[in-house]
Amino acid sequence: MTSPFLPTQGAGEAGEATVVRRVRREVAERLTRATRAHETATGSPMPADDRAATTRRLITEVLDAYATEEMNAGRPPLRPHVESRVGRVVADMLLGAGGLQPLLDDGQIEEVNANGCDEVFVQYSNGGRAKVGPIADSDAEMVELIRRLAADAGRAETGGEGAEERRWDRAAPILNLQLADGSRLHAVMSVTRRPALSIRRHGYVKVTLADLEQLGTVNPVLRELLSAAVRARLNVLIAGRVGAGKTTLLRALASAIPPHERIVTIEDTYELALDADKAVHPNVVPLQSREANVEGEGAIDMSTLFRSGLRMSPDRVIVGEIRGHEVIPMLNAMSQGNDGSLGTIHASSSGGALKKLMLYAAQAPERLAPATTNLLVAESVHLVVHMGLTGNGSGRVLTSVREVVDADGLNVSSNEIFRPDPDGRAVPGAPPSTGLLSALTRRGFNPGLLDEARTAPGGGWA
Repeated sequence: MTSPFLPTQGAGEAGEATVVRRVRREVAERLTRATRAHETATGSPMPADDRAATTRRLITEVLDAYATEEMNAGRPPLRPHVESRVGRVVADMLLGAGGLQPLLDDGQIEEVNANGCDEVFVQYSNGGRAKVGPIADSDAEMVELIRRLAADAGRAETGGEGAEERRWDRAAPILNLQLADGSRLHAVMSVTRRPALSIRRHGYVKVTLADLEQLGTVNPVLRELLSAAVRARLNVLIAGRVGAGKTTLLRALASAIPPHERIVTIEDTYELALDADKAVHPNVVPLQSREANVEGEGAIDMSTLFRSGLRMSPDRVIVGEIRGHEVIPMLNAMSQGNDGSLGTIHASSSGGALKKLMLYAAQAPERLAPATTNLLVAESVHLVVHMGLTGNGSGRVLTSVREVVDADGLNVSSNEIFRPDPDGRAVPGAPPSTGLLSALTRRGFNPGLLDEARTAPGGGWA
């Protein structure tokens, strides 16, 4: 039998990379034979746990065979720590996220951006940025890695059976998916000179408002006010730029929802994961939009999902991110009894979020007149909360809370009851309306906290 291995350069980086490629190829071939044999014998695919165990066993066998061959040829085998590293890299390639896995394992990394296989940049949780090593040996290998991640994501969504199609090629050059750790991956090809990907990670999947207070994102009075707003079933819109912490705040607000309530979440890519914690949210239906298949059919947008979700008897509807046409059915639902809804929107300020709603509504198929849209917004949204960064950019913080009061023709009347101070942190501004204060008070909020915050050092942030 011809050996799968050829002489290498030894223990240097180039030689180690060669060993990795050869071990991976041999293990992949043996794994393919093993999985096909299992399917022939049982009539069903090999379970994921069995596949992982088989892969690790094969890695050990192939590395042992390589060590024996090197010694028979009079060459020293790989040193133990090098052999361990090779095995780990091959396991990451076949079971994990390949060259991305070390980055995903680093809890300090929040974003990964790759402009091709070797132009890779990361952003850390403290705001720092750095260029790191390649995630693949070539752009072609990077494409194959992302395609495998897409296939794994499709299987994960359906428990390994009847996986949703996750194509990524010249005909479908844009890909959105959620990785196993909850990170969101976006990748493009063909419309760029080189394949590119962006990964956004969420360090706080299970988070409460008390946790955010400990992190310095909110202060005690804001924590109490927002908790009461959720209990009072106010419709709350969270605004902010990309990476400002909107989704984290949304999860924290959702943690205040009583566990007996039925929740429907609507997203373009699964990200909220409220259904993952059955103790906090035992009754959740997560819905995800779907792009058209290769024949151009089967697309389901968020507007359609919203209408479908309302037929599922939800106590609350949560929209991961408002992006366009879904704004009209969402506002209609909020104004017709589905109180307590939550959602996020990209906007540079709390006031800007209201203008963004009007712009989205103007582009929707319903083509509502501006005055009608403003009236609908005023009837639907109770509070707009804005997330931003502190003045020195060192941390995410709640910067503004705006109460929507009424509509006046082409304007939506609102009060910024918390406004940003010079450092960007929300401090008491205009007094809330009597109606809002009464609603919050009935749900346990102490109005005296507002007076204390007005006179306290730092507006209650000290």
